[in-house]
Amino acid sequence: MRVLNVSAQKPDTTGSGIYLAETVRSEIAMGHEAAVVCGLGAEDGTPTLPSAARVYPVRFDTPELPFHVCGMSDVMPYPATRYRDLTPEMAGLLERAFTARIRQALEEFAPDVVVCHHLYLVTALVRECAPDLPVGAVCHSTGLRQLAQIPFERERICRDVRALDAVFALHEAQAARISDELGVDPRRIHVVGAGINTRLFSRGGAGTPARRRGRICYAGKIWSKKGVMSLVEALDLISPEMLPEGVRGLEVRMAGAAGADREDFEAIVSRARACRWPIEFLGKLPQDRLADEYRAAEVYVLPSFYEGLPLVVGEALACGCKDVVSDLPGLRPWYASHVPGAPIVWVEPPRMAGVDEPVAAELPAFSERVARALVEALAMPAPDCDVSAMSWDRIAADVIGGLQ
Repeated sequence: MRVLNVSAQKPDTTGSGIYLAETVRSEIAMGHEAAVVCGLGAEDGTPTLPSAARVYPVRFDTPELPFHVCGMSDVMPYPATRYRDLTPEMAGLLERAFTARIRQALEEFAPDVVVCHHLYLVTALVRECAPDLPVGAVCHSTGLRQLAQIPFERERICRDVRALDAVFALHEAQAARISDELGVDPRRIHVVGAGINTRLFSRGGAGTPARRRGRICYAGKIWSKKGVMSLVEALDLISPEMLPEGVRGLEVRMAGAAGADREDFEAIVSRARACRWPIEFLGKLPQDRLADEYRAAEVYVLPSFYEGLPLVVGEALACGCKDVVSDLPGLRPWYASHVPGAPIVWVEPPRMAGVDEPVAAELPAFSERVARALVEALAMPAPDCDVSAMSWDRIAADVIGGLQ
């Protein structure tokens, strides 16, 4: 088949970008032809997609689109424009640019099916441009968050999402939200999950970095809404006397970009300097170096306040980490069914004042729970779990199968 993949964002950055790139790689490995319509900056080079994939870029920071790539999150790991900040003129330019590239791809590539990413504006444009083709979209949760937070094109997006041939959810709780909040027919919603690149994320062989007792790693945006400030506070609550036998101290390494909210980032770094345990900020790492960080760590932690189905949790498990993760809707049952016996300590999140805004008074207690969970994970035996069910090939096959 000929599969056209569409995203408004960069296709090789953020979790949804990796999701797109990996499923395109699987499409090609399965014998399909693949093309990608995606957003890129004017100075961005060739995205890290398979060379066999045909790319139709929509270039931002150009006379055609004189602003940054639009980000599905309000804080992105690269300069981005928030949808809430689009003026009517900017929105019109965005729509015209993507419509032109989508129509070009439809004419030149002549796809049999179209797979979109995010239940948001560009997915709606694809549905409108290709009314007679099978069109589906993967929900990464951020579209649901945008629709809940701002009114931008909400009625149009929901109408066009309801007209999709298939919507692919990451887990059952998300599937229920898509049906309840957007009115999508449950019969058109397929739960497909998320995968990991097991060729890259594994325990490794000869030359693999030695795992360090007491090392904790985090990978993701360095952002308070990812729970990073709460994590720093939690680490400061762990006294040497609380550490399990054999753990002489903690060292913490955080991989990820600062994003656009410099004030928030600087506040986190300042608080980290005052922490009783050393915290090192590594910046954004390429995937191979991130895999090495997982392999050298004993515990991976993700104390986030809002997630779809984060890839980093499975990546860390595949590399031999024990995980500490916020018990967000849908995550625990998905991992229980796909990675039985996974060494994950689940942490009750704080009550939320908004979609991704915790109640401030709840944060001290949340940090205490994270601290206890980290100590518990450090005391657990070395993990041994099977992540083979988290296969990109399976997910790509399920997505294409859902459109046939």
